[in-house]
Amino acid sequence: MKRNVLAISMMSVALLAACGKKEEAPAPAAAPAPAPAVETMTVKIGHVGPTSGAIAHLGKDNENGARMAIDELNAKGMMIGGKKVTFELLAEDDAADPKQGTAAAQKLVDSKVNGVIGHLNSGTTIPASKLYSDAGIPQISPSATNPKYTRQGYKTAFRMVADDTQLGGTLGKYAVTTVGAKTVAVVDDRTAYGQGVAEEFAKGVTEAGGKIVSTQFTTDKATDFTAILTAIKKEKPDVIFFGGMDAVAGPMLRQMKQLGIKAKFMGGDGICSGALPELAAGTMADEGVICAEAGGVEGEQKVGLDKFKADFQAKFGAEVQIYAPYVYDAVMVMAAAMEKAGSADPAAYLPALAATADYKGVTGTIAFDEKGDIKNGALTLYTYKAGKREQLAVVR
Repeated sequence: MKRNVLAISMMSVALLAACGKKEEAPAPAAAPAPAPAVETMTVKIGHVGPTSGAIAHLGKDNENGARMAIDELNAKGMMIGGKKVTFELLAEDDAADPKQGTAAAQKLVDSKVNGVIGHLNSGTTIPASKLYSDAGIPQISPSATNPKYTRQGYKTAFRMVADDTQLGGTLGKYAVTTVGAKTVAVVDDRTAYGQGVAEEFAKGVTEAGGKIVSTQFTTDKATDFTAILTAIKKEKPDVIFFGGMDAVAGPMLRQMKQLGIKAKFMGGDGICSGALPELAAGTMADEGVICAEAGGVEGEQKVGLDKFKADFQAKFGAEVQIYAPYVYDAVMVMAAAMEKAGSADPAAYLPALAATADYKGVTGTIAFDEKGDIKNGALTLYTYKAGKREQLAVVR
């Protein structure tokens, strides 16, 4: 009986042990290894333009074009050489003064910027270009038109628009062959831009069979033109051409009306701004002003430019003056060269920038020649009606 009790007890213990036995839980899956952190870097883009002084409205227009491009690049999250890039804009004011321009350029060089967009004026762009060249920093001017800029032999210098040889010469021929001018008076403000475009305009007039009956000079800060306009009035020219900027052209137009001068008024891209009617204080007769902007698009390309202008207006609450689209494209072309080269180091991406051949920008297809000039640069001719610019034609 004891043996039976013992056997029963042992069986009970075995059953209890079997019932209490738990299956071992599977080992937890190994946690995935953390993704390697993406390296980041900051790319500094310098911009220089006159954001103070008489043409500050043009300088601010340029700077806003650069800001628009920088903001879009950062929103896009561009990668360069496997690193995520944050673009930073370093904006400087040169007040359209050559001395201040070189000081601004040196400041950007000392800040070790990766590239520079600017300057606006030929008179500041040309002296600053040597500093950028010596430092090996690529520079793209969106608006300097004096031919000397890209004829100094600097491999770092690039231009987004047609130069004075094309702009001034084309306008001169247009004055004779299309406007019908037989006699022309020429005035320039003695700046690198104003003098350059005026000289090329005079050549174009002469080559087309027109006659220069008066050549006068002023400055980029002048406000009284009574003496030179009185001298011009005696010659009764069909056209007066002014080589300079809109801040001087506006008062000149007012004084032409006061003196009863009936000649048409022509100028280069320096006067071809949305602000000119206001600067002329509403004295501009419809179709009495003709100007040319270096650059231009037609057809389907114009859709992209019109969208840019609408987006610019929405972002900054201001209309595009002249050069903002070219500044925007200049920033984008520079960033594209960095992306292609896989590096933001100036020495590394400079060859890719120079080789730009078919970048589709809002201002058209961008390609640089061996001097750094834009290939097949276009010109857009404008007049003014009811205080607004109106396009006449795009010529190449």
